[in-house]
Amino acid sequence: MQDPKHHTDPRRSLVGFRVGDVEYAVPIQSVREIVAPLPITPLPHAPPAVTGVIDHRGEVIPIVDLRKRFGLPAGSGARGKWILLDVEDRRIGLAVDCVTEVFGTAGAELRPAPVVGHGDGERGIMAVARNGATMVFVLNVRSFEELTAPVIGSLPGTEREAP
Repeated sequence: MQDPKHHTDPRRSLVGFRVGDVEYAVPIQSVREIVAPLPITPLPHAPPAVTGVIDHRGEVIPIVDLRKRFGLPAGSGARGKWILLDVEDRRIGLAVDCVTEVFGTAGAELRPAPVVGHGDGERGIMAVARNGATMVFVLNVRSFEELTAPVIGSLPGTEREAP
């Protein structure tokens, strides 16, 4: 029988990934699927971190390159993956260096992200978790919805209705 203190709460499960030398995660309930990179179509006038859009199973999905978003140089892409997220009523892809694992917080609360000055909103870090001895920054997936809203709204047939 498993020790209840170390049982992973599925509602708190996170999908871990690496960008550069830093570990990040997103809540598993936001993850639709993880895919290998596909052909991408650049989108004029998109924010710099939005590298373009893909046609995935008949759906147009913007791709946010987290290396660009976090101010890192371009990576080799050899092990790169895309994490497709469901955020609000949109699907968004995050280009990451590699996906590491799905893990839980073992019942521990997520700790608040530190305030480090200018750029906190661009980083989109909502909390800090531990995965064994590793500190992991948990991203606020809503920040990517806000980043891609102008991109998606400019595509034909994707206009949102006003509330």
